[in-house]
Amino acid sequence: MTLNAKLYGLILSGGKSSRMGSDKGLIEYHGVPQRTYLYNLLQQVCDEAFISLRKDQVLDLPPNMKAIVDLNEYKGPYNGLLSAHKQYPQVAWLVLACDLPLINLAALQELVLARNKSKMATAFALKENPLPEPLCAIWEASALNNSISYLKSGAGSCPRKFLINNETELVFSAHDHVLLNANSKDEYQEALKRLA
Repeated sequence: MTLNAKLYGLILSGGKSSRMGSDKGLIEYHGVPQRTYLYNLLQQVCDEAFISLRKDQVLDLPPNMKAIVDLNEYKGPYNGLLSAHKQYPQVAWLVLACDLPLINLAALQELVLARNKSKMATAFALKENPLPEPLCAIWEASALNNSISYLKSGAGSCPRKFLINNETELVFSAHDHVLLNANSKDEYQEALKRLA
């Protein structure tokens, strides 16, 4: 395990957003598209920041933002995460789903400060439901190498299940509202209320 691994940031924004009905990365909660907001946050806590996208989304990306195109070797969130790992295999990744409208700089700083490089990952979790949130977490390079074996073994394809079954540092944020996912119109409205 590389204990001094650089920390790169990755926004997972390559999904189809079928439940929301429009690209979740382009929804504006903070006056800019969500993926831009998250990218700017990650630039403040990581050595580099990238957006994980489908090939057909790249042309719409502003030129000042770095992208990693999904390789479509895996399904679900692992698609973007392992596409990034393949490009930069020696770094750790602070991964954020694009559907976290309440995440903020203080929460990300809290996660980075709690990073345990000797474990597979460092992930936020809720006190009332202490399961790792894989899409608001720092994945060490070793976790991603092991994830490839996990996927190839046929044991499963769920990033959360992988973290549950491996050594993961859980971080219980003082601001657990930051983990609100906005995947539907109702959750979008809930996020707007909380941001008002």
